Amino acid sequence: MRKNIRNVFCCVLLLCSLQTLANVVYQDANVRFTLIDEGTLRLEYAPDGKFVDNKSFMAVIREYPKVNYNIKNNTKQVVINTSKLKLVYKKGTGPFSKENLTISSAKTISKSFVWKPGMKQTGNLKGTYRTLDGYDGSEYQYSTPKHEMPIEDGLLATDGWTLIDDSKSLLFDGAKDWDWVTERKSAEGAQDWYFMAYGHDYKGALNSYTKFAGKVPLPPRYTFGYWWSRYWSYSDQDFRDLIGNFQRLDLPLDVLVIDMDWHPISPEAGGGWTGWDWNERLFPDYKAFLKYLDEQGVKATMNLHPADGVRPYEKKYKEFMQRLGKDDGKAHEWLGSDKQYVKAIFDTYLHNYMDEGVDFWWLDWQQWEKDRAVKDLDNVFWCNYIWFTDMERNGNKRPMLYHRWGGLGNHRYQVGFSGDSFITWESLKFLPYFNSTASNVLYGYWSHDIGGHQSKQWGSPVEPQLYTRAMQMGQYLPIIRSHSTKDPSLNKEPWAFGQDTQQRLANVINGRYALVPYIYTMARKTYEEGLSLCRPLYYDYPEVRESYEFKEEYMFGDHMLIAPVTDEVNPNDGYATVKVWLPAGEWLEYETGKMLQGGRIYERRFTMDEYPVYIKAGSIIPYFGKLKNLSGTDQAVTVRVFPGGENGFFKLYEDNGEDKNYVTEYATTPLSYTRKGNKLSVTIGPRQGQYKDMPVQRQYYIALPCQKAPVSISSQGKELPFTYDGMNLETTIDLGMVDCASGVTVEIEMPAEYVLADGAKADFRHIQTMVRDYKQHEAGMVYTEDFGYLEATPLRLTYHPEKQEETFNAYNERIKRVDQVLIEQMGDSENYKRAMRLLNREEQP
Repeated sequence: MRKNIRNVFCCVLLLCSLQTLANVVYQDANVRFTLIDEGTLRLEYAPDGKFVDNKSFMAVIREYPKVNYNIKNNTKQVVINTSKLKLVYKKGTGPFSKENLTISSAKTISKSFVWKPGMKQTGNLKGTYRTLDGYDGSEYQYSTPKHEMPIEDGLLATDGWTLIDDSKSLLFDGAKDWDWVTERKSAEGAQDWYFMAYGHDYKGALNSYTKFAGKVPLPPRYTFGYWWSRYWSYSDQDFRDLIGNFQRLDLPLDVLVIDMDWHPISPEAGGGWTGWDWNERLFPDYKAFLKYLDEQGVKATMNLHPADGVRPYEKKYKEFMQRLGKDDGKAHEWLGSDKQYVKAIFDTYLHNYMDEGVDFWWLDWQQWEKDRAVKDLDNVFWCNYIWFTDMERNGNKRPMLYHRWGGLGNHRYQVGFSGDSFITWESLKFLPYFNSTASNVLYGYWSHDIGGHQSKQWGSPVEPQLYTRAMQMGQYLPIIRSHSTKDPSLNKEPWAFGQDTQQRLANVINGRYALVPYIYTMARKTYEEGLSLCRPLYYDYPEVRESYEFKEEYMFGDHMLIAPVTDEVNPNDGYATVKVWLPAGEWLEYETGKMLQGGRIYERRFTMDEYPVYIKAGSIIPYFGKLKNLSGTDQAVTVRVFPGGENGFFKLYEDNGEDKNYVTEYATTPLSYTRKGNKLSVTIGPRQGQYKDMPVQRQYYIALPCQKAPVSISSQGKELPFTYDGMNLETTIDLGMVDCASGVTVEIEMPAEYVLADGAKADFRHIQTMVRDYKQHEAGMVYTEDFGYLEATPLRLTYHPEKQEETFNAYNERIKRVDQVLIEQMGDSENYKRAMRLLNREEQP
C-alpha cells in the first residue's frame, strides 16, 4: 500500500513538473523531451533526475509556443511525431546513444535523414570566427607554416539536421537586479542537447534557433549610416576639423569612433591599453566636445580595453575602491564574474560618460581567454553580455555593442568588430564569404575595417583602386566603417584622394544613405525571423549547386544580389571582369541598366564607377534622398519601381530609431504596384502602427528606373508633373507631402515598349568617359554630327522627354554603327582603338 502511494505521489510530482515548463512532451525520472517547434527538440538526460530550468548562455528562452505533435508511450519506448521529425527512444536504457535513440525526418523535409547520437555532419556550412587579426584573406600570417582560418561550425548543414550540445555551458542565475553567471551543477554524464530538423529550409532553421536562443536585437537606425574611425591621436580640434571637412564636402556622417587615445596611455600614466579618465591634453573639456558632437548629429562611441582594470593613478580610483569596499592602494585587474566589481566600474565611470554624451561602447578584449574566478567563463562572451545588458537595464537608449565574436548566443549582442586585417586584394576577396557565412550563426552585423587595417609593409600608402572597391563593397555590407592603424601613410579621408576617387567615395557614402529604408526594413526582418541582411545564396536556392559554389556572391536583403569586384581593372581599358552566377528569373544589373536572364553564369565587365548589383526584376524598393545624417524620423522617401514584373510589394518599416520600444512601437507602410500592358498603378498604402515622434506627413517620390518617360501621370484625377534624368533613364514624380494615415495611389501611362533594359544606361556613361578621354588627346578636335549626337543624347532626353521616341531612334541608329561613327571622328588611329575599349566594344588580349 505504501509503495502504491509513493508511486502515485511520484506521478503527481511528474505531472506537476511537466506543467512547469511548456511543451515538455515526455518526462521520466532521468529523461525529458521538450518540443520547441515542429522541427526542434530539447533532449535532456539527468542521471540524478535534476533537470536544468535556468537559462543557459546559449539558450535563454524556456517557454515556447504550442506545438502540434502526437506521442506513443508504452513500457518499452516513446515515439514522438511532428510534421518534420520522428523520435524513437528506448525507455530506461540510460544516456542517449546510437543504441537507444533515433530521430528521422518526416516526408515534408526536403533532405531526408536518419540520425543517431555520434553521427557527424558531412556538410556543415560553417559559421564565423572571432577575429581577422593577422589574416591576409583566409590565411594567417604569423605562424610557420601559415594556416587557414579555422571557421567554426555553424547552425546549418546540407545534411538537413544539426545537433547542439549545451551540456557544459554556463547558466544564468536568474537574479532580479542583474541576471548573472552561475556554474552548471549537473551530475557527471548529464546531457542537454538541441536537435534541429530542417532539411534544406535554412531560413526556417535560423528562425527556429531564435525560439530558444533569442532574437537578434535591432540596432539603432544610425548604425546603418557612415562611421569614421582611425587609430590616431586625435584631439578635440582634430575631430572638429574632420567633421568640418565632411560638412564642407556635403558628406553625411553618423558615427564617430574614438579610439583609445581618448584616455592617457603615456608611460608616466601607467601605459598599456586600459584607461578610464579622459586625456585632457587632447580633450581639455570632454563634456564640451561630446556636446559638440551631439549638436552635429554625430553619435560617439569610445574604445575600451578593460583588462588592466582600475589603477591607482585614475582620478576616481578612491571612489571605485569605496564601491568595492576596499582600500589597499593596488591595481585591480578586470574580473568580470564579480558583479560588485563590474557595477563599480559602470557606476564610477561609464554611466556618467553615457549621461554626458557617449552613445555606445567599442569593446576590445584581447587578453586572457577565461575568467580567473569562474571556470570556463569566456571573457569575450561575458564582456559582450555585461555591456549590452547594462544598456538594457539603464536609460532609454537602444542597446548596441561593438565587439568581437564570443560563440553561440553572441548574436544577442549584435555588432561585431572583426579586427586588424591586412590591406590586400586577398583580404577583400575573403570578406564576402566571411561576412555572409556568419549569418549561419545569426551574427549578421560584422563591422570590418573597410579597406583593411594595416599594410604588409609599414608606410605604404592607401591604394585608391583597392580602397574604392572596398568602399563600394561596404555600401552593401551591414556596417560601413573606415578604419586603419596609426600609420601616417594610411589616409582614408575622401579628401585625401584625387578628384575621381573622391567623387567615387562620395557616391558610395551618399549611396549608402539612400539604401537605409531598405536596410532598416531588412534589419527588422533579422529581428523577427533571424535572417541576416547579408546571407548566402543557398538560403533561397538550396537545391542549386551554384548557390554553394559562388561563395563571393551574396543576397543583400530580399531583393538585391551582390557580386563583388575583388580584382583590379585591366589597365588598358579600365574594366574589371567579374564572373557572376544569377539564379533563375530576371535580374536588372542596376549600374548598367541591363536585364539579364537568370539560371546561368556570365562574365561581366565594370569600370571603377560601376559595381555589380543585381535587383530582382519587378522589385519595388524604398530609398532616401540626400541626407546629413540619420537623426529624425521624417526623411523623404523615393519609391523605385523596377521594370520586369506585373506586380510588386514591399512593407516599409519605421520606428523611433533610437529608443528601446521598437518591439511594440513601430509602423509599416505597404508599397505596391500593378502593371497591365503600359498602364502602371503605384500605391503608397495607409501606414499601420505608431511610435514616438512619428511624422503625420512624409514627402514621397516615385521613381521609374530604366524606363522611358511616361505619357501621363495622375492621382485622384489631377495631373502630376515629373522630371526625367536622361543619363540614368529614370523618371521622378514628386508627390509632395503625403498624409501617412491615408496614403496615395498614382496612375501612370507609359509609352509602348517603354522598358530600357538593354544596357543603354552604361553606354551613356561610357560615352561621356570616352569623349573626355578623346579631348585630352585631341584638344583641337571638332565634333562630327553623329559623334556630337551620341554625347548629347542624355541631355536631349532630359531637356525634351516628349521627343524621346525621335531621340532614341536617332541614337540607336548611331550606336549600332558606333565603330563607323568613331572612325569618321577619329580616323583609324590609337584614339579610335582606345575609344572602342572605353566603350566596352573590344575585348583585351
